Amino acid sequence: MLLVIDVGNTNTGFAVHGETDWIARWRSLTDSTRTADDYAVWLGTLMRMEGLELSHIMAGIVSSVVPQAKFNFRNLSRRYFDAEPVFVGDPETKIGVPIRIRRPEQVGADRLVTAIGAHQLYQGPKLVIDSGTATTFDVVGPDGGFEGGIISPGINLSMRALHDAAAQLPRIAIQQPNQVIGQDTVSAMQSGVFWGYVDLIDGLVRRVKAEYGQDLKVIATGGVASLFEGASETIDHFDQSLMEVGLLEVYRRNKRD
Repeated sequence: MLLVIDVGNTNTGFAVHGETDWIARWRSLTDSTRTADDYAVWLGTLMRMEGLELSHIMAGIVSSVVPQAKFNFRNLSRRYFDAEPVFVGDPETKIGVPIRIRRPEQVGADRLVTAIGAHQLYQGPKLVIDSGTATTFDVVGPDGGFEGGIISPGINLSMRALHDAAAQLPRIAIQQPNQVIGQDTVSAMQSGVFWGYVDLIDGLVRRVKAEYGQDLKVIATGGVASLFEGASETIDHFDQSLMEVGLLEVYRRNKRD
């Protein structure tokens, strides 16, 4: 079995893939101080609830935007799985994606992996919207090539900045308000952030399509993407599997016998 780990700035996703299909998925808060032993205890407990054991894991692949976490995940794989993990972004790891931008070395490996996942699951040119700490919009060509994109602050980051910068504004949960015009401070903030982000997404999608010159299949993924389901007019598919599907494909391209 293969353990896939996606370390984001806010959350870390874990998924186990068997010979033919995904078996289990879990998510935790990202904590760069968590040791390999901590992860082993936590992961082992969850795996046993699914009828699995740590000893069933034969290999691992890790994508991380948190450099400090790399050491502990390498130790986890070496100590508990007796395997050297594949790290996306390492010079020896082949991604295999044509990158058609001026500075290809600046593209985050996580964005390339998500592009691979989208290409594996959907045909034709695509626009992948990944909503996390940042919200990214990435154009993926019909051959899977990375053709550029947009980076904007994530919705949670914007909400936190609003609270931190304005002394009288409370910290609130993000949710779709019942109406656009708020009747109190909380509903006004929820409307501004929620509908502001929906319009940011829809507006940028329309601009990207107009500039690209042809239709694009729009796929949303990431930790908060589901917030916009039913509200956005431009998103065609909501798919949380893009990263893990992309990591599985990268592992296959770098499989060590």
